[in-house]
Amino acid sequence: MLLLLLLALPAAAHVIDADLSKLSRTQIFWTYIQLGFTHILPLGFDHILFIISLYILEPKLRPVLFQATAFTVAHSITLGLAMYGLIQPPSSVVEPIIALSILFVAIENIITTKLSPWRLAIVFGFGLIHGMGFASALTGLGLPRKDYFGSLISFNVGVELGQVTIILLCWALIGRWAADRPWYRARVVVPVSIVIGLVAAYWTVDRLLA
Repeated sequence: MLLLLLLALPAAAHVIDADLSKLSRTQIFWTYIQLGFTHILPLGFDHILFIISLYILEPKLRPVLFQATAFTVAHSITLGLAMYGLIQPPSSVVEPIIALSILFVAIENIITTKLSPWRLAIVFGFGLIHGMGFASALTGLGLPRKDYFGSLISFNVGVELGQVTIILLCWALIGRWAADRPWYRARVVVPVSIVIGLVAAYWTVDRLLA
């Protein structure tokens, strides 16, 4: 119950304490890597649940890293397009779809027993949507004019590092020792997916009504 309450809370806002105009390119690079990382850990509850959902069905590093890479490539595309003003996705549409994407993967984990070849394409599609959500956060922060593109890349690198950290934590805590156990699906995949699905369903309704 405590976990559900924590995950249902809105994420804290990002804050840039420094004056970007006074920072060197190297300092800006590290600043936006940190912002990208913290947008996932600890602030991105929805993205954390999405990555966990991707991992638990087949808890091996190689398939989930492929999925995470496809997700990163996709969100980088839409994030870049949004930040350069080529697309203007309304958050009132994007945020409920992000919640639905988490719900979709959680349900898929419950009704299927093995990783589908289509999962990579599905993750790529959802990554396009999540990138639009990242754009909302990054638009509020802004990007420094003297290194606009570099900052955008740095933010994406930080996001990827956050995702990889989640994957490695899942592997260390669960996948490394429990993946091959006969009870893994019944005691891990299904109950965890049900909890994630319930949280995602709550977010979907909450964001639609917001």
